[in-house]
Amino acid sequence: MKRNWMKSSLALSLLAALSLTACQSQVGKTESKTETTVEKESGTKAETKADADGKGANTETKIEGSDTRREEIKGGFSDRAEAKDIVYHPIKLSPEEEEAWKKEPAYGKTIEIGYNGGLCTGTFGAAQEEGFYKAEGLSTNIVEMTEAKDAVATGKADIAADHLASVFVPAVNGLNLVFTGGAHSGCKSLYVLKDSDIQSTADLKGKTVSLSDGIGNSDHNIALRFFNNDGIKPEEVKYKVVANDAVIAALQNKEVQGAMLSDMFARKFVDEGLIRPIRSLTTDEDFKVEPCCVQIMNGDFAKENPITAEKLENAAKECSHWIEKNKETYVDLLLEKNWASGDKDKVLDFANSLNFGITDWQTEAAMEKVIKDYQSFGILDKNLKQDDIMKKYWKPMQYANEGCCGG
Repeated sequence: MKRNWMKSSLALSLLAALSLTACQSQVGKTESKTETTVEKESGTKAETKADADGKGANTETKIEGSDTRREEIKGGFSDRAEAKDIVYHPIKLSPEEEEAWKKEPAYGKTIEIGYNGGLCTGTFGAAQEEGFYKAEGLSTNIVEMTEAKDAVATGKADIAADHLASVFVPAVNGLNLVFTGGAHSGCKSLYVLKDSDIQSTADLKGKTVSLSDGIGNSDHNIALRFFNNDGIKPEEVKYKVVANDAVIAALQNKEVQGAMLSDMFARKFVDEGLIRPIRSLTTDEDFKVEPCCVQIMNGDFAKENPITAEKLENAAKECSHWIEKNKETYVDLLLEKNWASGDKDKVLDFANSLNFGITDWQTEAAMEKVIKDYQSFGILDKNLKQDDIMKKYWKPMQYANEGCCGG
């Protein structure tokens, strides 16, 4: 069952706004569902009405028995050629919600979106360029970071994305972060030399695996889970930090026998016949449905600006679904903006290996597994209860349900 703290915060904001205006009406709890979901679950149909506002075909979708409304607008929020065909589904607030939104500290201000470029977390850049934030009535700015989790926790950025394996323990240990959704699946694998005798993780018992980003970071934590799922204890494998530019030599010199690498970085060496994967977040059945990266938001920002937070996340969710349906256009955008580099066909092939439509349910299930695994590894306090951790740090969206989005 999802823990939707943002919905509670939104309700509190509404009650505060209503109290200030001496309004005696009660704002009921709303639940967002797509038309398809509503029809499947309750047999009700959404009512639509045309609204000509000069931005293209504009349809208001009203869910029967609910105050929730989502607009459907084709084009009008970006000057990019492809954006004219994008169908946006921004949140349409009730009058009471509009008043509550205006009282939020972030209202009318520029929201700082943390993004350094790159294909994996390119949803943020695409949402900016393709008009998804603008459709929500938000002013946003892309800001570069050194470390995503530190930038968001300190308020340099309001929202960003990072490896779940990198950010989860620091968040639980006190960084001012919450998790608002999955960014995508896949992107890292465990590699060995192509001509090696090593065929499985079991063959790496007693041997050494290289990590490019350090002990306790994403490579290490992902590797621990690979081995754990195969019944291999943490102490049965050794680890060594090796920079990416030295990892192939380290494998060839037998300094290490396995290497945790980004699939994008490893692609060149796979194509050259030097290395091959034996375990993967991208293709293995037990990991390919999990998010590799997750969207993170400053905890104070999320608490103080629940409606703005919902709009940010709705824009990101909408854009993620657009990316999933328009991979080549997405890659063209990133190459054009120098947010990605290299041969287009190879970049597109990598993009096609990722699932940007990862659902909240998949993200929640993955986080629960991560808690269990990390506690068994001793890298997360075993005295903490899973439900308490999820309630405090997992803040999925109210409005943007899985499979909701157009584009």
